[in-house]
Amino acid sequence: MPALWIAHVTVTDAEAYGKYAELAGPAIAAHGGEFIARAARYVQLEGKERPRNVVARFPSVEDAVACYNSAAYQQALDHARGASERELVVVEITD
Repeated sequence: MPALWIAHVTVTDAEAYGKYAELAGPAIAAHGGEFIARAARYVQLEGKERPRNVVARFPSVEDAVACYNSAAYQQALDHARGASERELVVVEITD
């Protein structure tokens, strides 16, 4: 079943995070991920507000997790560490 990769991010170093974004996109695409929302307009109703919210759709939870654990994504993530505060969850889509 398809899955959503949902990230909530506060960027603290725009230059370093820009490098993360540059590398993360191709890594996500290589695992069948496609962005469906990326730093778009949002309304925070509950919880900690993060000004950058990203949703990507993957063919499965396993594909999303494989992407996260891949060498290419981990290389991208090296640029986000210390340049952002973030939460990331993968949720399976159910009918």
